[in-house]
Amino acid sequence: MLTVASDIDVLARFGRALADPIRCRILLALSRAPVYPADLADALGVSRTRLSNHLACLRDCGLVVTVPDGRRTRYELADERLGHALDQLRAVVVAVEEDKTCPDAATEGCC
Repeated sequence: MLTVASDIDVLARFGRALADPIRCRILLALSRAPVYPADLADALGVSRTRLSNHLACLRDCGLVVTVPDGRRTRYELADERLGHALDQLRAVVVAVEEDKTCPDAATEGCC
């Protein structure tokens, strides 16, 4: 039985996905077009193993889906509105805090 996630759960999942720069790059790439993992790994300059781990995280968060394409599988955003949300989020953050940077959470902590 499918359950509806709470607003907090949805935002926390989205936050976990955006917490890693590689996952951000994956989401931005997928917002432009669906892609095959090998092509995406080459475009991002990461190993296929590393990319696979990030794609699994994004799948578990419900943000991307796999689409069988013959003998291959391509990835795409789970919902096209996610691409629009990423665009809006980038626009809001840049408009509000263009001159600010977020400290690296591993070294300085973050809000």
